[in-house]
Amino acid sequence: MAHAITIDQCGGSEQFKYAEVDVPEPSAGEVTVHHEAIGMNYIDVYFRSGLYPIADFPAVVGMEAAGTVTALGPGVSEFNIGDRIAYAALPIGAYSTDRNIKASSLVKLPDAIDFETAAAMMLQGLTVQYLIRQTYEVKQGDTVLLHAAAGGVGLIASQWLKHLGATVIGTVGTSAKAELARANGCDHTILYNEENVAERVKEITGGKGVPVVYDSVGQSTLEASLDSLEPRGLLVSFGNASGPVTDFSFGTLAAKGSLYVTRPTLMTYTADPDNMRAMAEELFDVVASGKVKIAINQRYPLSEAAKAHDALESRQTTGSTIFTV
Repeated sequence: MAHAITIDQCGGSEQFKYAEVDVPEPSAGEVTVHHEAIGMNYIDVYFRSGLYPIADFPAVVGMEAAGTVTALGPGVSEFNIGDRIAYAALPIGAYSTDRNIKASSLVKLPDAIDFETAAAMMLQGLTVQYLIRQTYEVKQGDTVLLHAAAGGVGLIASQWLKHLGATVIGTVGTSAKAELARANGCDHTILYNEENVAERVKEITGGKGVPVVYDSVGQSTLEASLDSLEPRGLLVSFGNASGPVTDFSFGTLAAKGSLYVTRPTLMTYTADPDNMRAMAEELFDVVASGKVKIAINQRYPLSEAAKAHDALESRQTTGSTIFTV
């Protein structure tokens, strides 16, 4: 029998229940997947808490996993039973041992990438790919500011940015996280609880600022992010870990140097299956080459999802967290 972490309403981690679930035969265009490993990401907290709406309950959160195809729905020709696959996609439902999902959401997993690595990197790695290769195409010699540099996205981004020849300034909350960030490619680290981020960025860049800031924190880092940019620089706001940005005035962008702000989402970039698979191929290549290493720093049984969410929300985690099935 399949199992899943379910919720009957949005709220705290206490809403999670480990329960038996029924997985019907896959519909047209779908496959059934048995998960070998499941990734945990902050967007899972947004769905669980209600920041991102859920239409129907009981619900299963989660957007990322790796496993094996166990059944094919009508019309599916691109996959076979037994294929190794991975995904980072909506609809939610990854916190489960088995599920049905559209075949168009999946990518075949190369032999060089194991299930745990795939589950730990799909959402975060594809996020890094679109951030640094598409939203703002980082070039050799660029200096960038990266918030939460010791987190899952941060560690992948730091390594990939160094591979591209960029100088990376990373913000972190503790000295231990600063050491971890530097070990993964950050040239400079800023302790945001102790230092003025924008002042340190200007000091590091000789007063110039940076052309791009990658900010997954949100409300608490907005001002520092804007003040760290050079004129006509770009703030890429892609998360709300400290809460969503509200009451923002566009006049601020003019006053601070004709700045740009974008709020991209992974789902926009992966909506085209061809682009999604090209993104995944580049991610697989850079990981298989050893240029980017995936740090799985926390593992939990799926039944302990609440414990894992508590650790994530209290900023006790570094790198990637996965659930084992």
